[in-house]
Amino acid sequence: MARRARPTGRPRVLLLTSSPLDGTEGSDVRLASDVLDALPDMDFVWFTPWPGHRQDPPRRGHPVRFLSRDGVPQRAQTALAGAVLARRVDLVHAFLSVGRAFPVYSWLRPLFLGGRPVVHTVPGVAEPRLLARSRPLGTTVALSESMARRLRAADYGDVRVIPPMIDPDAWPYLPRPKGYPVVLFAGHHDPRGGAEASIDAAAEAWHEGARFRLVLAMRARHGQHPGMLNEALRERAGAAGLPDVEVRGHVEDMRTLLASIHVLLFPPEVLGCKAGIPLPVLRSLATGRPAILSDLPQFADFGHAVLRAPAGDARRTGQQLAWLLDQPRSWDVLAERGRALVEDHFGPERFAARYGALYRELLS
Repeated sequence: MARRARPTGRPRVLLLTSSPLDGTEGSDVRLASDVLDALPDMDFVWFTPWPGHRQDPPRRGHPVRFLSRDGVPQRAQTALAGAVLARRVDLVHAFLSVGRAFPVYSWLRPLFLGGRPVVHTVPGVAEPRLLARSRPLGTTVALSESMARRLRAADYGDVRVIPPMIDPDAWPYLPRPKGYPVVLFAGHHDPRGGAEASIDAAAEAWHEGARFRLVLAMRARHGQHPGMLNEALRERAGAAGLPDVEVRGHVEDMRTLLASIHVLLFPPEVLGCKAGIPLPVLRSLATGRPAILSDLPQFADFGHAVLRAPAGDARRTGQQLAWLLDQPRSWDVLAERGRALVEDHFGPERFAARYGALYRELLS
């Protein structure tokens, strides 16, 4: 039986994220914000911190405030607030990675989410063993075919694949920058997350004769000490004989940074809870910046638009970097392939059509 529509004629949808929707940069928040922008015919409810608010709040929907101070566990608050709001909406759309707390949450799904239909977009999985301990929240959405296969193997039932989106107009294709080459790694201070591997690979490329500056744009997670972690990266670069390294904190203006670089280096050994289709990679490809990635299964969807090397193989990754910096024609080919891939497979129209069809299916 169809659910009764709201007085506005639009179904009400709760965007359930682990942190407030306005101003944060996590993969779950980014995906939720993109869904909000892509589906104007839905009446969305989302979380915002109190007191005050963060930068660039969404212009649509209904923000729900909850107390947010340093040290307060936001995930617990959003779970409790979601339990109340889930009874007042027509559909719940959860954007939750499968982390340590997820198995318990999934088994308590009736308590937290009631009987409303649920879409669960899975940005990432911290550890494969957690899938065996969990239950699906509803219709599950994976970002890649690789993740979908893992979820189906874990008995997640109805799993759809909807890749994340990037607006090509917001990230225009740029010509190759002139001057001294710059290589970028952008990511978190996660074990085996790619920062150390990027330094080791860059050192290999330097010893091969390539000359460039390595920029590490690092984001710290809650509870980490970014100053100490950044200094450890500088020390690693010095010990590896890599002389030209810049370690930055979180970069607000990523467009300007991408305009200045020649290559994105992203060679994690494990993704953990990071998105299976990382946003820095999509942004890099959209702007025409070739990427060198590790050969994780999640990256197979990028096909021949990127270069890939065995995860943990600094020598091979460094050789690819040295080769690419010395081959302007190959650089141009990869830049064009990357842009075409973004337009064909990660555009906003395709994203909106798939989520819109899924919403209509579950609401009818």
